[in-house]
Amino acid sequence: MNNSPVETRALVARGPFSEGKWAMEEVTLREIRDDEVLVEMVASGLCHTDLHCGDTPDDKGVPGVYYPRVLGHEGSGYVQQVGSAVTHVKPGDPVLLSFTHCGHCHVCKTGPVSHCTSFFKINFMGDPVFTPSPSQPNQQTLGGQFFGQSSFAQHTIASGKSVVNVDGLGLTRDDLKLLAPFGCGLLTGSGTVANVAKAGPEDAIAIMGMGGVGIAAVMAAKRLGCRQIIGVDRIPARLELAKKLGATHTIDTTHLTSVSGSGSGSSDLVDAIRRAADDLGPTVSIDASGHQPLVMAAVAATRHMGKIIQVGAGMPDAVVKLPMQAWMDTGKSYFGAVMGQCDTAEYIPRMIRWWKDGEFPFEELVQSFSFDDWEAAIDSMIKGTVVKPIMVW
Repeated sequence: MNNSPVETRALVARGPFSEGKWAMEEVTLREIRDDEVLVEMVASGLCHTDLHCGDTPDDKGVPGVYYPRVLGHEGSGYVQQVGSAVTHVKPGDPVLLSFTHCGHCHVCKTGPVSHCTSFFKINFMGDPVFTPSPSQPNQQTLGGQFFGQSSFAQHTIASGKSVVNVDGLGLTRDDLKLLAPFGCGLLTGSGTVANVAKAGPEDAIAIMGMGGVGIAAVMAAKRLGCRQIIGVDRIPARLELAKKLGATHTIDTTHLTSVSGSGSGSSDLVDAIRRAADDLGPTVSIDASGHQPLVMAAVAATRHMGKIIQVGAGMPDAVVKLPMQAWMDTGKSYFGAVMGQCDTAEYIPRMIRWWKDGEFPFEELVQSFSFDDWEAAIDSMIKGTVVKPIMVW
């Protein structure tokens, strides 16, 4: 095995992108370790988490934000080198990249590993794998392995636990360009419906936020036969797309006078959600927005004994208040889920089979950009003109 350092290119964040501090740079990869894999990247999806961690000043005390670093956590590519402790991939294998976990805490031993007790530390803080090329004036080490991968690089060193082997599924390089977002957003949305809610034909499901996560949840709910699928957003084009992909009802919050519920009280949005779900409210509500008023509306609208699943990440100081007496009386459950509680080695190939069978038409969400056009990709996500931009090498 050739284990020498690799020269490559990466999109480096040296501060918030809105301050002009992102740029393509020549970088050097250190040697891989026993539990790591060197991957030639084909493409990377762009996720709001990349923008959150890459457009927040590092002097605000927001956890997981620091510079300089290489972000990206929805990667696809081909294996080039394999550490001696990694046995599930070999050089040449096509792979999709997802999150990592410690592998030895009590949660990792019993599952689901997406709730690893070290999840935040090892996925958001990562491990340095890049240094600037010798021609760069600033030789400060660059943070890497964001979600175990840092896929905004033409070559990257990924944690072996982040690498999902998709050899044998008949995928071309063009397929890998398209499938890159399966590692986070689409996995999170569909997995929350399938694995966490375990939704089926008896369920009425409401989904707050029609971004990549929310629409993936819509598609999964349709595939699993949920009888009512309610999409909530404020962007008409996304609501139309949600209808096309499986939503039975959509609610545009810009047309409502009041949005937030009080946990048990009503609002125009709460009333609209309840009406769309048998006048009782959903059996399952999923918040993919991280927006506190929408969370509280979901809490209030969900019927007795229903589930409210928090998927969207709010700011660190965001708080949800639950009325104790009413909460006890209704028997509802409010809890969080990370990455759809997926076993990525099993679930990502399952999603690919859904896609091949025409049951997960996520192509409707994506638009491809060259990595050199990364600014246009980010702009499309910020403006909401593209649900899921994919940046391609």
